[in-house]
Amino acid sequence: METEINKLRRLNLIAGILHLLSLVGIILLSNDASMPVRATYLTDAPTLDAFSDPVHLFNLNISWMIGAFLALSAFFHFLIISPKFFPRYSAGLAARHNYFRWVEYSLSSSLMIVVIMQLNGVADYIALSGMFGVNASMILFGLLQEKYAKPGSGDMLPFYFGCLAGIIPWIMVVINIFSPNGPTESATPGFVYGIVISLFLLFNSFAIVQWKQYQAKGKWANYLHGERAYIVLSLVAKSALAWQIFSGALAV
Repeated sequence: METEINKLRRLNLIAGILHLLSLVGIILLSNDASMPVRATYLTDAPTLDAFSDPVHLFNLNISWMIGAFLALSAFFHFLIISPKFFPRYSAGLAARHNYFRWVEYSLSSSLMIVVIMQLNGVADYIALSGMFGVNASMILFGLLQEKYAKPGSGDMLPFYFGCLAGIIPWIMVVINIFSPNGPTESATPGFVYGIVISLFLLFNSFAIVQWKQYQAKGKWANYLHGERAYIVLSLVAKSALAWQIFSGALAV
């Protein structure tokens, strides 16, 4: 197992460097495109006509949002291979858990969901915050699955709760794409369709990895096989989102 874990140390280093290169490339090559964050307030007792027009709060720079989730990933990859934290990471893998992964995902993938929601026209700060929280909850259910369930035991309750939470943002994205009761000029850019489809498939691939790990059959009985899959999937998913947005909205 020690040899395999050392190989994972090298894989984490490679993934961290690639995330860092994408981060630098996105920041240097992108324009300053931003998306608004808005709020709607009550102006009277709650009735149909008691709501203000949307109020602009601030803008979120898209390239910096992308940079944030890439930076989080790079940071955690470098953190767990550092002399201080690698022994803890190794001990966790031997015990079939990696809590570092879930903490990072709870932040980085939730930022990714916020960006995807904004690209689909969602601007309300409560909706964006709620989707961040729901996605983070999905990830933390994954942590609970690792903490309290044993592979092969058949105990998948935290996993199922996580799937239930995790599907909510994607249902909202699809509904918003169809623009119910929207103006006739409502349109979703073509590159956004590509992002939604590709990232939906990639996000669900993480769930498949954990499900396979907890079936504990064949090569998936080796926890380290799943760890490798998580590292590669994380790199592919974040790179796919970053560079699809760049090509569609950020290229100078």
